[in-house]
Amino acid sequence: MDHEVVNGPSMPPPMGHYSQAVRAGNLLFVAGQPGIDLGGSADPDTARAVPGGFEAEWRQAFQNLHAVLEAAGSGLEHVVKTTAFLTDLDNGEAANRLYAGYFPTNPPARSSPVVVLPRGLLVSVEAIA
Repeated sequence: MDHEVVNGPSMPPPMGHYSQAVRAGNLLFVAGQPGIDLGGSADPDTARAVPGGFEAEWRQAFQNLHAVLEAAGSGLEHVVKTTAFLTDLDNGEAANRLYAGYFPTNPPARSSPVVVLPRGLLVSVEAIA
């Protein structure tokens, strides 16, 4: 299947050698978005998590996800699957509450594996739309 790498000036830059989003047919695959503010003059090679802990990182991850979706001509309302990578299962209740704020009705399918993330991150969110 042919695929197209999506790029846009409003997208946060990737933190490595990968595409932030790839369109394959009618589906958009978005790479994991960290709780790092990668806008403005941020250097993706040295940027760190936003201050404020898990909830602040979650909100930033979703801001990054929204920016990538928007640059691809999509939006959160088209998301059918997310994977929210968490470093601590104790953040699960907060993740559920925050997730409901972004998807108040008809939420997409979701997985939430507990993992080790680079740079001391607490969360990273990827999506299929």
